[in-house]
Amino acid sequence: MFSPALKRGLLVVLLAALLIAPLMPHLIYPIFLMKMMCFALFACAFNLLLGHAGIVSFGHAAFFGGSAYITGYALRDMGWSTELAILAGALFAAILGIVIGALAIRRQGIYLAMITLALAQMVYFTFLQAPFTGAEDGMQPIPRGSLLGFIDLSSDTRLYYLVLACVAGGLWLVNRIVNSPFGEVLRAIREHEPRARSMGYAVDRYKIVAFALSAGLSGLAGSLKCVVFRLASLTDVHWHMSGDVILMTLLGGMNSVFGPAIGAVLISLLRHYFDALGAWVTVVVGLIFMLCVLVFRRGILGEINHLLSRRPAAPHPLKEEQNAQI
Repeated sequence: MFSPALKRGLLVVLLAALLIAPLMPHLIYPIFLMKMMCFALFACAFNLLLGHAGIVSFGHAAFFGGSAYITGYALRDMGWSTELAILAGALFAAILGIVIGALAIRRQGIYLAMITLALAQMVYFTFLQAPFTGAEDGMQPIPRGSLLGFIDLSSDTRLYYLVLACVAGGLWLVNRIVNSPFGEVLRAIREHEPRARSMGYAVDRYKIVAFALSAGLSGLAGSLKCVVFRLASLTDVHWHMSGDVILMTLLGGMNSVFGPAIGAVLISLLRHYFDALGAWVTVVVGLIFMLCVLVFRRGILGEINHLLSRRPAAPHPLKEEQNAQI
């Protein structure tokens, strides 16, 4: 649980973000902003499994990249409107999440993680060989289309507001899931699965639903990224992407709702500003991650919460007066 001081701080930050969000595309390059928002949603969606259900998945790139290909195909080859193409990508990812989740939850721990990795690699090779994906060249160029048939999204600023609305809705849904009775059951399964079974909960069903929700929201992030960059590539569906989202989640703090979003923003900033280093950027990010793990073992947000919770509470004036009288 967050300390009251951290809750107040997060509320202030959230309100400030809501106030300045409409002005951000006029101050910072909109494409970079949208990229950070997509990865923030991806990390928070992944954390539904890792942080709240205790399920380690090495296959989330299949949902993120797979939805990008489906959205790109719907926009470029089928001529669908943008909102329908994004919805199709997210729905594809959710269905894929049900399939992979139903197969993976037959095992636990590292065996479950390896199953998700193997199935994700099957998805990777499927898109590598499919005739419409462009193989190593990727699917490009993908038109951004129009929203509701009349709002042209070729402008980065207009697209920014669409991405902002979708990501804000996705993060709200993540928060609602985590702070619902369903989220409480997920945490009960994470802490002691046999006890959750003994209490009558259909544990396997809850895990599959968690997979579907996490995959669908990850797919929404992948679809938005596809529209932003007008590209769906094998990079998005490669297992490296699954490793990146784990890195973002651990760095930001997996025992919180929005901690992974902080990790996603930090990783995006590091890779953007250290891009001039070429291949060495991976080494630099790895060293920074090692340093953060050693210093912030609970993640950045978790460590801040821990430090604030250790501060002595201010004495209540009424209690001080009673003690003085005694």
